[in-house]
Amino acid sequence: MYLHTAKPASGDATDSLTVSYTYAWIVFALTFGLLLSDYMSRQVLNAVFPLLKAAWHLSDTRLGSLSSVVALMVGVLTFPLSVLADRWGRVRSVILMGTLWSVATLACALSRNYDDMLLARAFVGVGEAAYGSVGLAIVLSIFPPSLRATLTGAFMAGGAFGSVFGMSLGGIVAVRLGWRWSFGAMATFGCILVVAYWLIVTERRISASRARTDGDTIAKPTARPSFGALLRGLFSTVSVICAYVGSALQLFIMGAVLAWMPSFLHRYYGLAPDRAGVGAAAFLLLGGAGMILCGIVTDRISQTLPIRKWVSAIAYSLSSFVLLAVGFHLHAGPVQLAVIGAGVFFVAGTSGPAGAMVARLTPEAIHASAFGTLTLVNNLLGLAPGPFVTGMIADRIGLLGALQVIPFAALAATLAFAIGKRYYPGDLERLAKLERMATVHR
Repeated sequence: MYLHTAKPASGDATDSLTVSYTYAWIVFALTFGLLLSDYMSRQVLNAVFPLLKAAWHLSDTRLGSLSSVVALMVGVLTFPLSVLADRWGRVRSVILMGTLWSVATLACALSRNYDDMLLARAFVGVGEAAYGSVGLAIVLSIFPPSLRATLTGAFMAGGAFGSVFGMSLGGIVAVRLGWRWSFGAMATFGCILVVAYWLIVTERRISASRARTDGDTIAKPTARPSFGALLRGLFSTVSVICAYVGSALQLFIMGAVLAWMPSFLHRYYGLAPDRAGVGAAAFLLLGGAGMILCGIVTDRISQTLPIRKWVSAIAYSLSSFVLLAVGFHLHAGPVQLAVIGAGVFFVAGTSGPAGAMVARLTPEAIHASAFGTLTLVNNLLGLAPGPFVTGMIADRIGLLGALQVIPFAALAATLAFAIGKRYYPGDLERLAKLERMATVHR
């Protein structure tokens, strides 16, 4: 069984090769597995905070820095490493990145003191910096465009699931065997997946498997774009910029709500810290499920009318606003938690449509760079400031008041998606003309 077959544009056989469902889903499974490893290696630290604090007599500031240094490396290096991966080879880059964060996680297990651990954690961040963007670019390159929202949502949900697995499994292993074994287990899992990836996935098979349907006519690249051409490709249209911004604003809410959910459950429901953490993990899983299911729905409704991807993004952002705004105004109880849970389900549901739109509005040759840009904007405009801004507001009006304000960011996201929808048809026409001109000149 095959995904699709493209008509050859030339005598080059690689332009007409098909990719079987089996191989495509094996690639997806391995790439998704490495994303789980990425976040498990990143978040396992949180599970062993108390043990590290007792073992090395660390202050909370130093403990926090062990977590922040990974985010710092990811934020700084996501874009440049994504650009390098487009040029050097995505599969080779994935293997190198997975090896680096796995070895660095093993170094965490062998650390003798805080300085060793800080250095090892920094290299974990270096290895993980561009993986999300490069891995997603590989996955989308061997599936039909009609599955882009589904695959983007499912792939990005791996971050949520990996975070839950890393914290829960890391805590179980730490209690039974010690904190060093928690890092060792995550490193072993990563190394196994890297070896499997190296044996099964190759640049040649990925390149030979690229084909397009649904009217996409992306030419086989003959030269690497210059830096100026790269920037023009990444920010060439109003609609792609709106996709970046809308996605980030929704993740601003996601990051804020999930970061403060344990404190919310502790302060307003009287849950002990451990039970509050478990409750917050349940909301995190709801968010991950929303990414997947909203992506599937988006692909289903937009098969004949691609502009419906924008409609779905608008619907998800508005739904998240209404549900979260209402939920945080309700009295504490099961109804409030159910409404907030529904809001969390929809709040990151825009990830799939946004990723699909970025893929459609940028050349395939720079998809790793495009998703690196999306990741960068998601972090700088969304995930990074969300918890911080919420804390600032909470200092003035209380945590509940802050969580009642934060959902209004969804209205700004809705506006961004509405503007993108308006410009989308014209932007597609302009991009098609540019592609035809480029083909004629070649």
